[in-house]
Amino acid sequence: MLSKMKIMNQIYPSNRNVVYAKNGMVATSQPLAAQAGLDILKMGGNAVDAAIATAACLTVVEPTSNGIGGDNFALVWMKDRLYGLDSSGPAPKDISIEKLKELGYDKMPKFGWIPVTVPGAPAGWAELSKRFGNLPLKEVLKPAINYARNGFPVSPTLGKFWKRAFEIYKKQCTSLEFETWFETFAPNGLAPEVGEMWSSLDHANTLESIGNTNGASFYSGELADKIVASSKEYGGFLSKEDLMAFKPKWVEPISVQYRGYDVWEIPPSGQGIVALMALNILKNEQFTEKESISTYHKQLESMKLAFSCGKEYITDPNFMKVTIDELLSEQYGKARYSEINETASLPIPGKPSSGGTVYLATADGEGNMVSFIQSNYMGFGSGIVVPGTGIALQNRGHDFSLNELDANALQGGKKTYHTIIPGFLTKNNNAIGPFGVMGGYMQPQGHVQVIMNSIDFHLNPQEALDAPRWQWIEGKQIEVEPNFPTEIVKQLIEKGHDIRIAKDTGSFGRGQIIWRNNETGVLMGGTESRTDGSIASW
Repeated sequence: MLSKMKIMNQIYPSNRNVVYAKNGMVATSQPLAAQAGLDILKMGGNAVDAAIATAACLTVVEPTSNGIGGDNFALVWMKDRLYGLDSSGPAPKDISIEKLKELGYDKMPKFGWIPVTVPGAPAGWAELSKRFGNLPLKEVLKPAINYARNGFPVSPTLGKFWKRAFEIYKKQCTSLEFETWFETFAPNGLAPEVGEMWSSLDHANTLESIGNTNGASFYSGELADKIVASSKEYGGFLSKEDLMAFKPKWVEPISVQYRGYDVWEIPPSGQGIVALMALNILKNEQFTEKESISTYHKQLESMKLAFSCGKEYITDPNFMKVTIDELLSEQYGKARYSEINETASLPIPGKPSSGGTVYLATADGEGNMVSFIQSNYMGFGSGIVVPGTGIALQNRGHDFSLNELDANALQGGKKTYHTIIPGFLTKNNNAIGPFGVMGGYMQPQGHVQVIMNSIDFHLNPQEALDAPRWQWIEGKQIEVEPNFPTEIVKQLIEKGHDIRIAKDTGSFGRGQIIWRNNETGVLMGGTESRTDGSIASW
C-alpha cells in the first residue's frame, strides 16, 4: 500500500468517499456494470470473470463510449505475475493509401466503413476467459444480455453524451449506411432521455451468440457473415478473411521505475509508453508540493516532450523505427529533462483529438486484479451498426496517416497508433493495483497525474481522481478544469503557457483506481466523480 497516503483527509471535496472492502471490488463508470461484475464475483467468478462481465455490460449501458465492435486491452495480475493482453485489430488487408486516394480521400475519414478496423473486443473476452476465468463465458455475459434484452434506464452522464452524439451524427452521417445506427440508438428519432428505458434485442442476441460459441460466431460464423455483407454493400474493405485471421496477442507489459514503484503499461501500438516517457523525465526532479507553479510547469513540459516522441514513433511495433528500450532508457529521460527551461516550449507533434472509451478495474479476494480498457473511439465509433446485430463498429483507423513517410502511415494488415491504455502499479514485485483514465489523448496525461497524486503527493485513490486536471492540447495550448487553482493559472500564463479554462469536465477523462494492502488483503478504491462512476464491493 502507498504508505504515506492521506487516507482520511479529503483535500479535494467530492460526493464520494474512498471505498474499502476485502472480498472483491469493481470500479467503473456505470453503476449497473459495476454491480454486474460484483454479481459474477459472488457467483464464484474471479477478477477476470468480473472484468469480462463488466466490460460486456458496458457495451450495453454505456454505448456512447464502447461497443461489441471495438478493441480492448488488459493488464492481469494473476497468481503473483502480471500479464498483458492486446486485443486490438489491424486494418483490413485489402486497404491501402493508393486505393483511398483513388476514391478521393486525402485523409482518413472519421465515419463510415473506411476507418473500420478488425474488432478485437469479443476475442479479448474469449481469450481472457479461456486462460484465466473460473466461469464459462456464456455465464459471464448473462448480466449484459439481460440489460440488452429487458432494458435499463439511461444514467445522467450517459444521457448527456448520447444526445451530443446524436446531434453530430444527424449532421454528418446522412447516407444509407448509417440508417441502422439511428434505428438502434435513436429509435424514436431522438436520443433517449435521462431515466428513459433503452434496450436492443439484436445486441442481446449477439452477446448470446458470442457466449455460446466462445467468440467464434463473431469471427467465422453467422455474425461474421453479417458484418462482411454490410461491408461489401457499402464499399468497406473488411473481409471474412480479415476476421478469421484475427487473434488476440499476449504481450510483455512495459514499465519504468518511479520513486521505488514500477508503473506498467501495454506496449505499442498503444500510447501507454507516452505516460512512461513522461514519468521517466519527471523522476529526475523531486516534487514535494502539489500546488506549486514549478510542479505544474514541469509536468506540462514533460508531457509535451513525451508526446512529441510518441506521435513521431508510435505505431504497429513491426513498423517502429526505434525500440521501446531506447525511448524508456534512463539516459534518454535525463536528456529530455535537460531540455526543460523556465518558459513554455513548442514541441511538434500532431494535434490530439477527443475519444470515447470505458475503463474498469477489478479485484477479487484471492489477490487477483485486472486493469481493463475498451473503446469504439470517438464515442459511438464509425456510426456503422451492422444490421440485425446491434454491433456498433469502431473507427480506430481514423488515426492512420495517408502520408507514406509517416510512421503511422496506413497499410493493409497494420495496427494503428492506439489511444486506449490500462495501467498497473507494483512495488518490489507485489501488486499495488490497477488504475486508468480513459479519454483519447487525455489518457497518458491522466495516468501521469493520478500516479504523481498517489506517489508524490500521497493522496488516496478518491483524492487522486478528484484533483483538478490539466491537459495539453497542442503547441503551448493547455486546458484546465473550471475548479483549477486560479493563482496557478496566472503563474502558468506568466511562463508562456496559453491557458484556457474549460466550460465543463467532459474532456478530462474518467478514471478508476483500486489499491491493495498486501499485508491485510484490504482493497481501497476510488471512482470517477466526473461521470456516473461507481464502486461495487463486498
